[in-house]
Amino acid sequence: MIERELRETVARLHGELTRYGLVAWTAGNVSARVPGRDLMIIKPSGVDYDDLSADNMVLCDLDGVPVEGDLSPSSDTAAHAYVYRAMPEVGGVVHTHSTYATAWAARGESIPCWLTAQADEFGGEIPVGPFALIGGDDIGKGIVSTLTGHRSPAVLMRNHGVFTIGRTARAAVKAAVMCEDVARTAHLARALGQPVPMAQADIDALYDRYQNVYGQRPAPATTT
Repeated sequence: MIERELRETVARLHGELTRYGLVAWTAGNVSARVPGRDLMIIKPSGVDYDDLSADNMVLCDLDGVPVEGDLSPSSDTAAHAYVYRAMPEVGGVVHTHSTYATAWAARGESIPCWLTAQADEFGGEIPVGPFALIGGDDIGKGIVSTLTGHRSPAVLMRNHGVFTIGRTARAAVKAAVMCEDVARTAHLARALGQPVPMAQADIDALYDRYQNVYGQRPAPATTT
């Protein structure tokens, strides 16, 4: 039952990538860890977004090997699998080539924290990871080495694109959406002149508020 729900969730979340203009053609992917099992669900390779469904999501082990079905998984499966093996707290991974964030990756440049929205979601800069070829787990190693101990759930892999992580696949998709949003604004701000830096204490305060106060809190338990 959990696996079926995750298949539906992962298929649906790919629609968010197209909704927010983060992907072109068949590029990009979303995956989710299957709770309590050494398994993950990921998009099939080269299948049009309009044709994605719960039934054609690919179930793989955490070495990236398909365990059922006839479709080949995403070419980024080994990278996703490495992240899940190395970071047990991660429940979802997303990859996009979204335009503005990938432009920063092409420059091999991190995105400085010039915006309160970036402080909220990323807790500081969005870092750049190393160049790595597609197909093996070198990309995964670069993601893990860059994001371990870092507040940011997003990394700009040099000359490639964006990878994001989250406690859930939905959280990772949100991070991908927000990464492109701040990348676009930061690019435009710098085109107009030198952006005004933010004090680290203010970044810390904004991050703490957003992560621990913002939004709806669960209602306290009542006793009868």
